[in-house]
Amino acid sequence: MKKYIYVLIVFAIGAFSACQKLDREFVTTIGQKEIEQSFGNVQSLLNAIYSDIPDGTLYIGGAAMMASATDEAEFTSETNSIQSFNSGSWNAINNPDLVWGNYYRGIRKVNQFLVSTGKINLDPWKLDPSPSAQAVYNTNLASIRRWTYEARFLRAYFYFELVKRYGGVPIINNALSVEDDFSSIQRSSLNECLQFITAECDSAAAKLPLNASTAPYVVANDLGRVTRLTALALKSRVLLYAASDLFNNPTWAGGYANPALISLPAGDRTARWKAASDAAKAVIDAGALPTLGAYKSLFNTFNNAEIIFTRSNAASNQFERNNSPIGFNLGQSGNTPSQDLVDAYEVRVSATSAVKFNWNDPTMAANPYANRDPRLGLTIAVNNSSFGTPARNLQIFTGGLDAKPIINATKTGYYLRKYQIESLNLLNNNTGVHSWIIFRYPEIYLNYAEALNEWSPGNADIKKYVDIVRTRTGIAMPPMPTGLSQAETRERIRNEKRIEFAFEDHRFWDIRRWMQGPEFFGKPLTGVEITRNSDNTFKYKPTKVEDRTFSPKMYLYPIPQSELNIAKGLVQNPLW
Repeated sequence: MKKYIYVLIVFAIGAFSACQKLDREFVTTIGQKEIEQSFGNVQSLLNAIYSDIPDGTLYIGGAAMMASATDEAEFTSETNSIQSFNSGSWNAINNPDLVWGNYYRGIRKVNQFLVSTGKINLDPWKLDPSPSAQAVYNTNLASIRRWTYEARFLRAYFYFELVKRYGGVPIINNALSVEDDFSSIQRSSLNECLQFITAECDSAAAKLPLNASTAPYVVANDLGRVTRLTALALKSRVLLYAASDLFNNPTWAGGYANPALISLPAGDRTARWKAASDAAKAVIDAGALPTLGAYKSLFNTFNNAEIIFTRSNAASNQFERNNSPIGFNLGQSGNTPSQDLVDAYEVRVSATSAVKFNWNDPTMAANPYANRDPRLGLTIAVNNSSFGTPARNLQIFTGGLDAKPIINATKTGYYLRKYQIESLNLLNNNTGVHSWIIFRYPEIYLNYAEALNEWSPGNADIKKYVDIVRTRTGIAMPPMPTGLSQAETRERIRNEKRIEFAFEDHRFWDIRRWMQGPEFFGKPLTGVEITRNSDNTFKYKPTKVEDRTFSPKMYLYPIPQSELNIAKGLVQNPLW
């Protein structure tokens, strides 16, 4: 464990955002004492912790998104390690998403940072009686207090990223050195971990400004920083997971000897669902709710009222290079949406009615993209739709410019549009902003609806908040029907999450917490085979892309074998 967790970090690890003042260069030739006494240097340490939030657009191997380890997509290159999730060839030694060490490094940096904030030398201002110096002193003192809660939130966020992968993990909330003996360290129970995370969320929410426009935050300088809304949003997500099936049903683990590591104590599920709905409602009630605006542009900006927390990245074009259709200059196909995902988008019949897509309906099958939920066209680039600069219609039919048999063409019959800045000219190395959103309001609305449906089915707020998502500007899907049963409402909410958050790294975890792995991840992934007719119309035929596998052990990750070799007190997860 020492190998990963307790490497002494005394340097910042790059820019959090070239667009914001979270960006700091940090001189590494000075000692730890000098670092901790400097107000500016300690702030740089905090900025380095922010940079430990991963970028989900360039996640596995700098290219594959976690969507390609779900029924949302297939990654075109077979050499990317993301493929082992789908083939079932991953294990405690070979895990494409090996983040144990990364997050514990971030946790250790937080623990050390919290020690450092108590050593900052503010005497130059504190001991100067002039009004200007005292103003600086008070401002800096307030900043340090705020930083501590930002850091504590980030530690809680890192812990939850571990918990949703591994279940209970060791909780370490004090600064330790590389000289300490960690061989006997043990995992905390799942319940202890979740209680620790939610308590940290509560502490941060009580002390931090509501949002980036609330003093002492200033929008121009503090976009991307943790706020009260951020802390409340994490608590909403945590308690939703805590109420869900996976953390309340250890039977999948085959008589595992340590159920407290993977499951909560037997208790009142209704109370857990109510706690989850209350946590989501706390976000909703915290401040003025935003108007949900244009969907596509949301993912290419940092400054949008719908966004609660996002990782802000410097302008680049790597995402476009990775995911542009193969027929475009420098395009590599990348994460290609599946037919399974496309089929989840409803067909709009009228302003008040929508139905499921059905390949057995001749009209739908002949023109499968007509009258669909507009989020389909804003997320997925389909055959014969306009794309790129200069724009042209995609040719994803067999023999077309963007299709097989061209090497590395999409295997699914689709390309990814979401996040792409289609105006970029890659040959000119044009760049743009890509925002990896951690929390946004629609998640809170659907968390609230999901939890409420489980303990108070028929509650009017369920339909109200689902409809807010469905009827956003530019989407205007028909409202959710009235009179649905609890089970029907549950499926509606789950499908709404599927399409609203496609490629936002929710599906991988939602299917696990709902314990539906074999149903959705253990069956063949499908795509579409497209033939151009002589009259320039097209014939569409669903087809199998590849077989996939899912076994119960995959509900949680295995503890890395390298950690088990060092820390003998750790216990492996079930069935690995």
